[in-house]
Amino acid sequence: MAKVIYWMNTSIDGYLEGPDGGMDFMEPDDDFRQAANDHVRQFSAFLFGRRLYEAMEKPWTEDLGKDGAPAVEREFARLYKETPRYVFSDTLQTVPEGVTLVRRKDAVSVATRLKQEIDGTLQLGGAELAASLLDLIDEFWVYALPVIIGGGKPYLPVREALRLRLVEHRSFASGTMFRRYVRP
Repeated sequence: MAKVIYWMNTSIDGYLEGPDGGMDFMEPDDDFRQAANDHVRQFSAFLFGRRLYEAMEKPWTEDLGKDGAPAVEREFARLYKETPRYVFSDTLQTVPEGVTLVRRKDAVSVATRLKQEIDGTLQLGGAELAASLLDLIDEFWVYALPVIIGGGKPYLPVREALRLRLVEHRSFASGTMFRRYVRP
C-alpha cells in the first residue's frame, strides 16, 4: 500500500500563491532544490490538481532541464519526466504521454485505488485536491521559503482543525524550513 504525501512549498506565513494567484515569490535556492530532488527520487507517482500540473508540466518537460541549465535542475527535470503523473481536472481535454487525466468526480476512487495498488509513495500537490482527498493523506510536507506575502491561497483550505505530529524538521542555509507532519 502506498503512502500519500501532500507536499507544497509556501511562504512562511503559509501561502502557496499570492493574492493575485502568482507564485513569483518562490525562488528556491540550490539547497532546497537538491533536497527536492532527493525527495522526488522516492515518489512512485505525482497526483496534481490542474493548476499545479500546469505550473509544473511545461517548465519541467520542455523549458527547464536542458543543456546549459544547472545540474540540479536537469536532474529534477529527468526525475519529473520519469515519474507517472495524474492530473485531476474537469477542464483539461487532453494530456501528453506519461500523464493520466482523472475527472474530479473520480478523484477519491482513483486516489484510493492507486494507494491500494502501488507500493511506494504518491506525492499529492494542489490545495483544493488535497482538501478533497484529506482522509487519504498520510503525511504533510511543507517547505517554507523565507518570505512573507500577507495573503493568498493557503497551504490547505480545510474547515476544521486537523491535529498533526511533527516528525522531521530541517533548516537550510538559504533560510528555507522543511517540516514533515503525520497524523497522531
